[in-house]
Amino acid sequence: MITRLAVSGYRSLRDLRLTLGRLTVVTGANGSGKSSLYRALRLLADVAQGRVVQSLANEGGIQSTLWAGPERFSLAMKRGEVPVTGVVRDKSVALKLGFAGEDYGYAIDLGFPATLAGMFSLDPQIKVEALWTGEWLGRSNVFAERRGPGVRIRDDAGQWRQASTQLATFDSMMTHCADPQDGIELLAVREKMRDWRFYDQLRTDRDAPARRPQIGTYTPVLDGDGGNLPAALRTIHEIGDVEGLSAAIEDAFPGSTVGVVSNDGWFELEMRQHGLLRPLRTAELSDGTLRYLLLIAALMSPRPPALMVLNEPETSLHPDLLGPLGRLIALASERSQVVVVSHAAALVEALEGAGARRIGLEKSFGETITDDDPPKWEWPKR
Repeated sequence: MITRLAVSGYRSLRDLRLTLGRLTVVTGANGSGKSSLYRALRLLADVAQGRVVQSLANEGGIQSTLWAGPERFSLAMKRGEVPVTGVVRDKSVALKLGFAGEDYGYAIDLGFPATLAGMFSLDPQIKVEALWTGEWLGRSNVFAERRGPGVRIRDDAGQWRQASTQLATFDSMMTHCADPQDGIELLAVREKMRDWRFYDQLRTDRDAPARRPQIGTYTPVLDGDGGNLPAALRTIHEIGDVEGLSAAIEDAFPGSTVGVVSNDGWFELEMRQHGLLRPLRTAELSDGTLRYLLLIAALMSPRPPALMVLNEPETSLHPDLLGPLGRLIALASERSQVVVVSHAAALVEALEGAGARRIGLEKSFGETITDDDPPKWEWPKR
């Protein structure tokens, strides 16, 4: 389980350090930095997939994602005695991301090239990476580190081995130095990170894939857009918690049942509701009903992930569904660590009632802050 999350230099997250629980709900007003925190988590996951540089490029490049304020605020600035202005920079421009748990911790530091030349001169470069045991980085608990193109890994005897001397600036040691023999810890952490799941683009529009029949295949994991919904629900029915699935549907839609029909291998969902003479197909369901069924399929996966992150799951849902959704998420947190980003007060309240750790975000001088005490954290040095 991730117990600590740290982000520095990313959008409004100038220096944010958070303590996470088994179930965590992040809330705050619009513009407080909730979406930036969600995207920072996705960037961390992209490191393990080997696409963090590409993901930053899709956001407009590192230059558009960096903290836009001054490196630090003077007391006079904070008191409003002088305007907020830039100060003389004494640190390198950096975007830093990291997490840690009771077992392992990982951090990455991205920055600009030392010299700007060529067509790709604005591409971010991976400057430093570190992997360690425990919840914070120390001198003696690092077992893999990358500085520039060089990577070294500590063996079981405590001796350092040079794993690479020419690692490209856009490649992570997590993807290029993980080895079942000499880099087993790197491999283990990378696979855990690859198992993280994010849901923020579940489609319910008229042309959504979930509204059309799909070829049915064994589907223990719902796709990010929800296109394989019928197969995902059928997989839960066959190898998952059938009683839990029925209970979740009854909790949200009393008197209703959901089934899957197959026509020559093409799966389509149908929903029977009390008082109707025929079942409704997905093309006939409201956006809110379909979205809730998508969330059921995601949260009741027969293959629960190490971490699941939901961004504003309340979108399109009627307020009456937020209580059942809170109960559904709480049950999912018994099998996976869950982080929910939401500004729906009813959902936040329901999750807090289920024991969730609440993190409230707000803005101060353009910077995202929280009233939580920041956990101990050390960044690897360049």
